[in-house]
Amino acid sequence: MSRSTLTPVSYLVLGWLADGPATPYDLKRKVAHSVGYFWSFPHSQLYAEPARLVELGLLEEEQEQTGRHRRVYSITETGRRAFEDWLQEPSSEMPEIRDIGLLKLFFGEALSSESVVALARAQEQAHLEKLSTYEELERTIPEMATFGRAALQAGFAFERTFIEFWSEIAAHPPTAPGNERSS
Repeated sequence: MSRSTLTPVSYLVLGWLADGPATPYDLKRKVAHSVGYFWSFPHSQLYAEPARLVELGLLEEEQEQTGRHRRVYSITETGRRAFEDWLQEPSSEMPEIRDIGLLKLFFGEALSSESVVALARAQEQAHLEKLSTYEELERTIPEMATFGRAALQAGFAFERTFIEFWSEIAAHPPTAPGNERSS
């Protein structure tokens, strides 16, 4: 099996299943309350990816014989090794920022100063709300989850940086040279 056949979602699934067996729905719930705050992807992949990983020999599947006949997946030793090998590799990939607010600001020459300020204030508020969500999340994370807490610190830094950025844009909106119109 080539590493190129495994995606970040593959490793996310392997990582969660390294903690114990789970259904795709269980994985979806775990993601929503943890890495989903900083790693977005279509959650439908959590239903398709385990079956693909079974075909690669990285997971085992067991179907419940009663009830809802859910599929429960668990990691194999091969899957555990693949996950641990991936963890050991340093990552130098830069994060991708896909931010509608920044995209609108980039094309902001078509906006009045008031519209730029309104955009900045709306973005500032959105980042304040996300920061508040992270603060609430921090109160619910068990003390022993040191690595989850460490990742959460990046969320705090990101939100605080963008709050400061948008606050500065609102206070001093950029204007296009020769275009100081106000409406």
